[in-house]
Amino acid sequence: MVPGLPPLSPHSPEAHAIFGLWNETLGVCAVIFALVVGLVAYCVVRFRARGPHAPGSPEPPQIHGHKRLEIAWTAAPFVVVMVLFELTARTMGASDPPPMREPDLVVTGHQWWWEARYPSGVVTANEIHVPAGKDLLVRIESADVIHDFWVPELGRKIDATPGHPTFLTVQADAPGTYLGTCAEYCGVQHAWMRIVVVAEEQAAFDAWQRKQLEPAPPPASREAARGAVLFRDRTCVKCHAITGLGEGARAAPDLTHLASRATLGAGVLGNTKDTLTGWLKDPQLYKPGSHMPSLRLTDDETQALVAYFEELR
Repeated sequence: MVPGLPPLSPHSPEAHAIFGLWNETLGVCAVIFALVVGLVAYCVVRFRARGPHAPGSPEPPQIHGHKRLEIAWTAAPFVVVMVLFELTARTMGASDPPPMREPDLVVTGHQWWWEARYPSGVVTANEIHVPAGKDLLVRIESADVIHDFWVPELGRKIDATPGHPTFLTVQADAPGTYLGTCAEYCGVQHAWMRIVVVAEEQAAFDAWQRKQLEPAPPPASREAARGAVLFRDRTCVKCHAITGLGEGARAAPDLTHLASRATLGAGVLGNTKDTLTGWLKDPQLYKPGSHMPSLRLTDDETQALVAYFEELR
């Protein structure tokens, strides 16, 4: 199961810019807080009731109007707001530069999973691979409702709006695995619409991409061959694509290299033989409300499909 999102730990220039703005704003707020608390404490001590002004004594003289003080407490907040405005504008430019080229990656939000398409022709789901240290322009789309693509360690949140593509710049500064999620409520399984971004050295990324471009291998065992027939005959092919079997299907994740992924159901389960068996038998048990129906498979049919899927690496 995918763990929760990480604490604040930026790993891209965009995330560093946002994190820097957070620290700067927090510093300004801390100074204001200290100033207000200090003035309140001073007033409590300086003007507490004592001596001739003890309870029952005449009220102290009241002074109305103080031009220099009024100018100061009007000018100071204005200066603070303008400083924060300048810091925010600078951060916006650093974390959200305008798209000036064709996208390096297209990510589409579905209820409730993520599809990633590369210019090379690679199609994958929920587990997105990128080369570390490379500036990537990502086009964000939605196939149904409003989603929100968010990988905190790599940058800002950005909405995926139907019919209105948006763009996001991502650059992982080091190899690693970065966790994300949908940050806009999009239905019953919104919480299990996780993203895993795997940043790796260019050579490793190129090797992964070459492997992903390979067609699905032919079944190596009799049981796997029966699973391939079931995949076609049980109408799985109407929603899922496997190279050579329903390449045009896009209603559900592409399964050509399913066995190479770490999770199932956009993070709801780890990808093992046992969890895959349970998922095929009753997906609604693990992800209620998902669009994956129960196919009422027999144990033999389930094992045949598992044998087939386990070979899709």
